[in-house]
Amino acid sequence: MHLFRPPLALRLLFPTAIWKGEKNAVYLTFDDGPTPLITNKVLDLLFKLQVKATFFCIGKKAEEHSAIVSRIRSEGHQIGNHSFQHEKGTHTGNDNYFESIKRCDVIVKSNLFRPPYGRITPVQFLHITKKLGKKVVFWSWLSYDYDNEISTETILLKSKSIKGGDILVFHDAEKSAERLLVLLEHVIREVKDKGLHFKTL
Repeated sequence: MHLFRPPLALRLLFPTAIWKGEKNAVYLTFDDGPTPLITNKVLDLLFKLQVKATFFCIGKKAEEHSAIVSRIRSEGHQIGNHSFQHEKGTHTGNDNYFESIKRCDVIVKSNLFRPPYGRITPVQFLHITKKLGKKVVFWSWLSYDYDNEISTETILLKSKSIKGGDILVFHDAEKSAERLLVLLEHVIREVKDKGLHFKTL
């Protein structure tokens, strides 16, 4: 079953994480970039529609494509840490996981962290927030832009439930390249039609 919204059990497990924002705004976020052709096209669209977003970057990719990271910042978007190599917290030893976050931090320099796959242990969560001083950001609406088992029509239908305070997740990565821009433009215009505006985290 595909859950566009996170299960209550997960939210209860990490109640101090960031799951939602202000009620009069929507928060557009992107994971797994930067990816040269894709991220630049996303930035072009955001510039055209005058929308600001938050990009959770993989450190290895940010290191390889530093010019795109500079563009993200120069156009007024926010950047977050998404680990150095996209490790899944629940399948990675704590020392290696924390080192990956710190290594990514050298490049992206952000107090925001989103766990890859949304998978993290309570011990890791406490260390990241208390010792590394980061805000752990989850989401309240997942686009499934990467999952071809879900039709574009289904995703657009589910997007009608987006409301103020929602944190949306898209992916500026190869797996989403085929339909990302179509979905993104539709959702942005739909949110604006509801009288809501976009903010960075």
